[in-house]
Amino acid sequence: MQKRPQGTLSQLSLKNKCVYVSEGLSVDLWLMLTVREAQGTGRKREGREKEREIMPLCGHRGSFMDSKSPGRADTMETESSTPADTPRASVPDELCHPFSKFSDWKFKLFRVRSMEKAPLPSDPPLEKETELRVDVQGDAGALPGSVMKLCLGGKSKENVEGAGRRVDLKLQEIDTHMNHLRSLCRLCGMILRKAKGPEHAVQGNLDESSRCSLRKMGCKASSWSEVILKVFKVDVSGDMETIHPSMFCHRCWTVAIRGGGFCSFTRTRVPVWKPHTSHCQHCFPKRLILQRRGRKRSKPLRSAHCLPKRTKRDSSTPTGGNRVWRQTTDNSEALGLRARVKPAAQRALWVKNITRCQKDHLSHQLLPGELPKDFLNAVTCQVCEHLLSDPVQSPCLHLFCRTCIQKYSHSMGPQCPACGLLFNPGDLASPAKAFLSVLNSLPLACPREGCGEWVRLDTFGDHCLNHCLETNDDAEQDNPDEHLDGYLPVNKGGRPRQHLLSLTRRAQKHRLRELKSQVRAFAEKEEGGDVKAVCLTLFLLALRAGNEHRQADELEAMMQGRGLGLHPAVCLAIRVNTFLSCSQYHKMYRTVKATSGRQIFQPLHTLRTAEKELLPGFHQFEWQPALKNVSTSWDVGIIDGLSGWTVSVDDVPADTISRRFRYDVALVSALKDLEEDIMEGLRERGLDDSTCTSGFTVVIKESCDGMGDVSEKHGGGPAIPEKAVRFSFTVMSITVQAEGEDEAVTIFQEQKPNSELSCRPLCLMFVDESDHEMLTAILGPVVAERRAMKESRLILSIGGLLRSFRFYFRGTGYDEKMVREMEGLEASGSTYICTLCDSTRAEASQNMVLHSITRSHEENLDRYEIWRTNPFSESADELRDRVKGVSAKPFMETQPTLDALHCDIGNATEFYKIFQDEIGEVYQRTNPTREERRRWRSALDKQLRKKLKLKPVMRMNGNYARRLMTRESVEALCELVPSEERRKALRELMELYLQMKPVWRSTCPARDCPDQLLRYSFNSQRFADLLSTTFKYRYDGKITNYLHKTLAHVPEIVERDGSIGAWASEGNESGNKLFRRFRKMNARQSKTFELEDILKHHWLYTSKYLQKFMEAHRNSAKALQATINPEETPDDVDTADILDF
Repeated sequence: MQKRPQGTLSQLSLKNKCVYVSEGLSVDLWLMLTVREAQGTGRKREGREKEREIMPLCGHRGSFMDSKSPGRADTMETESSTPADTPRASVPDELCHPFSKFSDWKFKLFRVRSMEKAPLPSDPPLEKETELRVDVQGDAGALPGSVMKLCLGGKSKENVEGAGRRVDLKLQEIDTHMNHLRSLCRLCGMILRKAKGPEHAVQGNLDESSRCSLRKMGCKASSWSEVILKVFKVDVSGDMETIHPSMFCHRCWTVAIRGGGFCSFTRTRVPVWKPHTSHCQHCFPKRLILQRRGRKRSKPLRSAHCLPKRTKRDSSTPTGGNRVWRQTTDNSEALGLRARVKPAAQRALWVKNITRCQKDHLSHQLLPGELPKDFLNAVTCQVCEHLLSDPVQSPCLHLFCRTCIQKYSHSMGPQCPACGLLFNPGDLASPAKAFLSVLNSLPLACPREGCGEWVRLDTFGDHCLNHCLETNDDAEQDNPDEHLDGYLPVNKGGRPRQHLLSLTRRAQKHRLRELKSQVRAFAEKEEGGDVKAVCLTLFLLALRAGNEHRQADELEAMMQGRGLGLHPAVCLAIRVNTFLSCSQYHKMYRTVKATSGRQIFQPLHTLRTAEKELLPGFHQFEWQPALKNVSTSWDVGIIDGLSGWTVSVDDVPADTISRRFRYDVALVSALKDLEEDIMEGLRERGLDDSTCTSGFTVVIKESCDGMGDVSEKHGGGPAIPEKAVRFSFTVMSITVQAEGEDEAVTIFQEQKPNSELSCRPLCLMFVDESDHEMLTAILGPVVAERRAMKESRLILSIGGLLRSFRFYFRGTGYDEKMVREMEGLEASGSTYICTLCDSTRAEASQNMVLHSITRSHEENLDRYEIWRTNPFSESADELRDRVKGVSAKPFMETQPTLDALHCDIGNATEFYKIFQDEIGEVYQRTNPTREERRRWRSALDKQLRKKLKLKPVMRMNGNYARRLMTRESVEALCELVPSEERRKALRELMELYLQMKPVWRSTCPARDCPDQLLRYSFNSQRFADLLSTTFKYRYDGKITNYLHKTLAHVPEIVERDGSIGAWASEGNESGNKLFRRFRKMNARQSKTFELEDILKHHWLYTSKYLQKFMEAHRNSAKALQATINPEETPDDVDTADILDF
């Protein structure tokens, strides 16, 4: 027999091929072994280990065959007589070669370690095998296909090495990967040492210099995570140390500081960090850039744990398992890092780097020392080896800390660290209650020096907290030897902070049941049962106490309805009340979104959806009985103002544009807008909501007035004069007749009846108010709908119940000119001066006080019939005297009353003329010339402008009238009046007028001015005496319309209606400026669509629902600024109350 050469397979030459062939190896097998040895040159350490495993097999001749080639027949006999207890007995039949022992040798050469180490039934288990018992049965029962793959040359690390070895390698790779991440920047991905400057922790708090720098630029953040979220738009709150770097470089710090903590002025591309894989770019970098530059490319690292350079070994020592590292004094610190560590200790170190629970969980060293080892293993976590905290049990009945197994599974995969069984994280369950009771009753030794008490595990946190409260020595509390900070209870039972949120809803309710009962009791006692407000306030105070003022400001803004992600109704209210067109609002929406990075305002399509619920035609209703000549459909929006006009053959097409809501649909929308106020009124009056379903009475004030010239110049050419008229209504009051009650109860009363916010538009038309025929044609359908509603009742759902409403209409918001148009009376210059009585101008001047109301709508209709038919065949003068000035058919019923606004304006006009006459002393002369009157007026205007800064106007308006009718204006005038007697008369006349004015201007004179109301008759008589004596030169046989109504009819109207000012047309007049602003806001080519937009936005402007939102956004610019960038909290604010939380 020839002696086999010594050395490894890589050292053998081709001539040694014959040696292996002569020993029974085939040429193919020799080539396969040579190639595998050549492939292992890049990993010398693994090659040597595998060589040591292969060479004993090759050197032991008995493992191949006991004789030379003549022994092939013996081989067949040996194969057929293989004992059943050998490892070959468990091999599949397809691996058993029938002609030689080559298959037996091949199986031994490439066998799986678990199969190789499997003990025979008669042999005791080996010591080395006991360390790798994890997956013996699993590997032995592998599929035949996998074994065939191994035998044909498919050899992998996962199959050759055991499960415990594979876990250790993966932990080592992750630990090396985490070391790489610690050297990189979280934001830019650059190596930290290349960026000159200090490093900063991503999850750390701001240092003093950075905090001061950001405070100066308005940033109130307290941690770097908040700054990074604002500047780089990256949320780092959920970072994991196994995936993300924990530091960022000084360059990124400079970017954040320059941006003021809000934005970035450089394009910093934040990399996407992914978990560690076999192709990790940090552990196996691909440096392709070196190839392009022609440099020599470094060899790729084969594994992450081979990164450190190997320590030199003493060549004199033999190769084997007992290696001695050379001890040198050159770099002892580096050698200490590379010193050998036991596998179990190294694995525990790797796991602790992943879990990072040393400061949160308790060590098992606090337990008594005499406890059995098996018991310690039962009460400690299989991952971190600390005492179980919030224990969970896997399907394989192993116990872990909840947070530890979650972090371990996220890094290593969903497998059990103890047995390697795959499981779903959702399969983790709480252990048995008996085990929990045993765990909580474990005695722990207090680590505080001098204490020496044994404390139960469930009360250990409270015990350590008592130690912290007893001492006031900060140095003793900060001593790291005690580690009491890690034992403080984060939550109930010493559980982690986030555990409460991870519980089910039922478990959360059970955990917080005591706190919920306390909060509910406080809310019922102090806040009327508003638990939500109490909880939000507690959360707000907690944020303030934690110095998280920015988040607190955002929460407070959301509680007030002006926070992040504003409600569409809030955005709609801001747009309507600030008169923003579609393009202007969209520009603001885009600007705010680009500036703040958040969608604070809602897009236009969301606003259009929100406004549908507020416009008429959205809510269902029913009339009982059905309205005559009115459609029963309820989903009717804006319609043509001439839609109900019955056109005859001879009529000319109406040359006008008119748009309106249907009267009943508009009233339904107004009542739904007041739904909250109605239900609140029922609760305040103590009325049962379920019993008050009928008997509701709604009083409506109607107003109609011309707006004058509202022309707008669109495009080229001259501006065309356009006159417009608006008809509107106001819900004045709602009363209910409760069952068993004699009087009706008022549940809603309009507090501002003369405001433009309560005057809802019904109809807009381009028509002259003097055009009686056109006004009649457009308002005729409105009158028909109104007449039908007076004879029916509305069935509408309010508060979830169907309720019935009846309506009473009072047309009081008209001026003198409009009343005469609607009632068919002659113009204002007629002999019949009053629209309330039949007095002529001469009779009213002779008897200024003693008159009563005699006119009514029915009487005016009867008089029109007399005027039309002339039944007595009288002359024109006699017929005119019989009908008392009725010259046209009354088409709309008006309430006989006095309009307070136009009464004030009319009386101010008359006083303005009296002042001019007194300057020129007209009482001493007759028939002054026009030039003299112009000179007196100029002198009066200069004096008023000098003393009161009152600019002259072409036409008297309400603002000028309010400033003119004052004592200051009379004193300024008296400087130009030479006679002391006339000055005294002027002062007395103005004083009497100021005593009478509150009676007709007040919404409730009996409450607001009772003294003036009682003295009104006396004051009016004294006022009339002055006009008839001292100022007789002007009122001899003549008097103005409003002076007559002021002196003769005010007490009677107040006694009948209770008020004059509440029923005035001031709200409709105030809407004139809104018409012009909305027309500019919705300027379009077609006047038809323009009028529809004006009517729609004017209705939204008067919505009570939107007005409640605007209360929080009264100053929209300030609210917008507070939403985007809240003002910094001043340093001198007393935060004692906040910190007490």
